[in-house]
Amino acid sequence: MKILVVGSGGREHVLVWKIAKSSRVDKIYCAPGNGGISTLAECVPIGAMEFGKLADFAKEKEIDLTVVGMDDPLVGGIVDVFNARGLRIFGPDKAAAILEGSKAFSKDLMKKYGIPTAAYETFDDADAAAEYLRHSAFPVVLKADGLALGKGVLICNSLDEALQGVRDIMTDRKFGDAGRRLVVEEFMTGREVSVLSFCDGRTCLPMTSAQDHKRALDGDKGLNTGGMGTFSPSPFYTKEIDAWCRENIFKPTVAAMNSEGRPFKGVIFFGLMLTEKGPRVLEYNCRFGDPEAQVVLPRMENDIVDIFEACIDGRLDEIELRFSDNACVCVCVASGGYPTSYKKGFVINGIENFDGKEGYYLFHAGTRLDSEGRYLTNGGRVLNVTATGSDLKEARKNAYEAVEWVSFEGAFFRHDIGKAIDETEA
Repeated sequence: MKILVVGSGGREHVLVWKIAKSSRVDKIYCAPGNGGISTLAECVPIGAMEFGKLADFAKEKEIDLTVVGMDDPLVGGIVDVFNARGLRIFGPDKAAAILEGSKAFSKDLMKKYGIPTAAYETFDDADAAAEYLRHSAFPVVLKADGLALGKGVLICNSLDEALQGVRDIMTDRKFGDAGRRLVVEEFMTGREVSVLSFCDGRTCLPMTSAQDHKRALDGDKGLNTGGMGTFSPSPFYTKEIDAWCRENIFKPTVAAMNSEGRPFKGVIFFGLMLTEKGPRVLEYNCRFGDPEAQVVLPRMENDIVDIFEACIDGRLDEIELRFSDNACVCVCVASGGYPTSYKKGFVINGIENFDGKEGYYLFHAGTRLDSEGRYLTNGGRVLNVTATGSDLKEARKNAYEAVEWVSFEGAFFRHDIGKAIDETEA
């Protein structure tokens, strides 16, 4: 088979790496790809939002399957374009991808079908949102309705913070068109857990759990980012909680999308909060998480191409997902200044240290290769240093050992990824 992967980040690198392990695959292309991906796939200089050019390329190269990693092209309708051209593609169509594309839609869906989530109100007008907040209890959560690179969520502890948040999102449009509508949500407390799930329009097949760390700095301080690290599995996501979520959240969500005439085929990312009153949905995403995929896919024992095709063909009930009885931790190494302003083009040292090291992985996010064959920084999140271990404690130790193998000017990372693991042992 010939496979095309669409995207350029750490998620796409781990997808390419996992696809390359399939005995069914002869050739992998990635558009546009990055420096690390280029060692496993042929990178193609076509942007993820250039649907026509991507479809033309898939036709020309007789691509058997296209896999979309990123949210923007899915929400934008790349699957519809490929389907119209008779091209096989993994991911939800535009009608289903609204599950992530509009937080207002997803909240209304949960309310309509009784799927547990936080109380909320939606606003199209900044003044109306501000007036509502003047009568609210704090803290509250403000969410830009549309896609905002994982950064359009603000936790506000006071009225002044909330009013400034409304100005940032709706008036100043710091997150662009994502801020045309605003969701004001009840603040929930508890453990956050991410569960990625394959869907074929009828069947929902959850993967192993993971936990992300969104804030830029140690101690969950600093600005929201796309994710500074993850671990899998979550010790807080028990078998009992999993069984409850399958019956009360996962299956009802897939059924609800069917009832709305929006059957979902692809990956639903369930962002959960384990509250005192039980699990609640924080958010839905319509694709693999980044960097959740970096700790989930190394533990998956299945041939991922078989699963992609089962999702497309409505045969997911024939698949039994298998995961290794181990653990995985990912630490993101970022550019100084991320997630606001940062410089690019610094030489990355030490990448060769990962060669031949079993259980250690270096998934590139923002990198590129120069004409001299050097890896240079090319984004905010640069590298995903990932390691497995017999348990979470060992995986965490291994990941932080491996972080010291690479360096570049201005590099920084959080030192407390997976610290919650230690708390479970206290």
